[in-house]
Amino acid sequence: MAKTAAAGEKSTARMKKLNETKMILRQPLLLVAVILTILLLLLFVVYPLLKILIFSMTDADGNFSLENLKTILTTSRYLAVFGRTMLLGVIVAVIATFIGYVFAYTITRTNVPCKGFLKTIATLPILSPPFILSLSIIFLFGKQGFITKTLLGITGNNVYGMGSLVVVQVMSFFPIAYLTLSGILSSIDASVEDAACNMGASRWHTFWTVTFPLSLPGIISGCLLVFIQSLEDFSNPATIGGEFSTLSIEVYQIITGSYDMQKGSVLALLLLLPAVTAYLFNKYWVSKKSFVTVTGKPTQARKMIDEGHIKWPLFAFCMVVAAVILLFYGTVIFGSFVRTWGYDYSLTLDQYRKALAYGWDSLKNSMILGLISAVIGGLLGMIIAYITAKRNYYGKRFIEVSSVLMFAVPGTVLGISYVLAFNTKPLVLTGTALILIIVFTFRNMPVAIESGTTTLLQIDNSIEEASTILGADTGYSFRRITLPMLRNAFFSGIVYSFTKAITAVSAVIFLVSARWNLVTSKIYSLFDQAKYSQAAAFVTMLVLILLVFIGIFNGIINMLLAPRSKVPQAKTQKTEGTK
Repeated sequence: MAKTAAAGEKSTARMKKLNETKMILRQPLLLVAVILTILLLLLFVVYPLLKILIFSMTDADGNFSLENLKTILTTSRYLAVFGRTMLLGVIVAVIATFIGYVFAYTITRTNVPCKGFLKTIATLPILSPPFILSLSIIFLFGKQGFITKTLLGITGNNVYGMGSLVVVQVMSFFPIAYLTLSGILSSIDASVEDAACNMGASRWHTFWTVTFPLSLPGIISGCLLVFIQSLEDFSNPATIGGEFSTLSIEVYQIITGSYDMQKGSVLALLLLLPAVTAYLFNKYWVSKKSFVTVTGKPTQARKMIDEGHIKWPLFAFCMVVAAVILLFYGTVIFGSFVRTWGYDYSLTLDQYRKALAYGWDSLKNSMILGLISAVIGGLLGMIIAYITAKRNYYGKRFIEVSSVLMFAVPGTVLGISYVLAFNTKPLVLTGTALILIIVFTFRNMPVAIESGTTTLLQIDNSIEEASTILGADTGYSFRRITLPMLRNAFFSGIVYSFTKAITAVSAVIFLVSARWNLVTSKIYSLFDQAKYSQAAAFVTMLVLILLVFIGIFNGIINMLLAPRSKVPQAKTQKTEGTK
C-alpha cells in the first residue's frame, strides 16, 4: 500500500510538472525568461567551470593527461599547503561560529542593553573592505605598531603568520555565523524552553537539552559557511599571512610567478572541491535537518533571561568583541590621517591626496562597474527567484543549482576559469569592462536569489491569479504586483552585490587590465609597496562610499517600487457619482 501511494504521488508530481511546463510554453514572456536564464547560466557559469576542469586534465599539446594532477598530489609542498588551508578553515570556522552563537544567543535570549549597537557591530565586517582588519593588525602590532613599539617598546615584532590570520578571518567571518544562528534561535518556539524550566530544569540544563539541540542545524550551517569563506579568502592571506601560504595564494603565485596556467588550474581544483562540497552539503542536507517546529498555534511572547549571572557575562563577552572591532576600524581611520605611522602622528590629508592621485581612475571604475552589475544582478536575481519559486517545470532544478553555484566557487578559481573561457574566439572578453560586470553579476547574484525566493514563498498565489483573471499577462503582473512586494529583497540583493563588487579581490585579480583596473588591485599593490597609510585612506573612502550608496539605493528603490496612492482613484469615483 505504501509503495502504491508513493508511486501515485510521484506520478501526480510528474503530471503537475508536465502541465506547468505546457503552461509556460503558452506564455511567451515567461518562456523567454526561462530560456534566456538557462542560456546565461550555461554560458557564464557552467561553461567556465567545465573549461577549467578540462584544461587541468590536458598537457601543453592539448592531449588528455593527468601528469599535472600527479605532480600536485605527490609534491609535499602542495600537500602541506592544502593541509594548512584546511586546518585554518576548521580553526576559523569553530572560533567564529562560537562567537557568532554567543552574539546571537545574547541578542535573542537575554535582556541586555545596547542590542542595537551589538547588532550593528555583528554585521559591520560584512559591509567593509577585506583589507581593513589586516591593516589594523599591522598598525597595532607590526614593526612600527602603536601597541608593540609605542606602548610596549617591542621593536621588530613579526605580525605576519597564522596567528594574525586567524584573528583577522574570525573577526571578518563571525557575522556570517551570527546571521545564520540568530534566525534559528529566533524561530525556536518559546514554549518548548519554558516547559523545560517549568518542570524544574535549570537554565544550563535547558540550554544543553533543548536550545542547543534545536539550534544544531544552524551551528553546522554557520560552521560550513565560515569554512567556505576561509578557504576562498585571498586578500587577508596575501596581506597578513607572511610565510603561511594558503591554496588561493599558491594558485596566484604559480600563475603569475611561474606562468604555469595548467598546474595552477589543477591546484585551483583542490581548492574548488572542498568549498563546493561544503556548500552543497550545507544547502541540500543541513537545511533539511532543521529540528525547529513552527506551528500555526499562537505562542506567548518570549521571556528574556534576566538573571545577572547569565546575562552580564554574555554581555561582557560581546562588548569585548565589539571593542576589538571598534579598535581595529578606528585604527585604520586614524591611520589614514597621520603623516607617517610609527614616526610622525601629526594629522594631515596628504594620504588622501596621494591615494586619489594614484588610483582615482580605479576607484571610479570600481564604482561604475559595481553599480551596473548590482542593478543587473538584482533584477536577474528577482527573475530567477520568481521562475523557480512560483513555477515547477522541467529544467527548474538546473536553474536552481547552477544559479547559486558561483557563490561556492572560490574567487581565485572563478578568475582562472573566466580567463580560460573568454580569452579566445569566438567570445573574447578578457581585458574588457564586460567580463568584470559578468563576474560581479553571477558571483553575487545568489544572495538576491535567496532573498527573493524566501519572500516569494510567503506570497499567496491567489494575488497573482486575481491579476490574471482580470486580464493582465505574466509580465504585467510581475512588474506591478510581485516586484513591489520584492522591494526589500531587491534592495538587499543590490546592496550586497554592490558591496562585494567594489571590494572584490580574488575573483578579479586575473581579470583587471591597464584600462579597467580596480581599486582593490591598487590597494593590494600599496601593500606590496608598504604604503599602508595610503591603503588606509583608500579603505576609509570605500567605507564612506558604501554607506552613501546604501542610503541612495534605499531611497531609489522605495521611490520606484512603492505602491501608488489610491487617493486619486477615490476622487475620480466621487466625481463620477456626482455626475
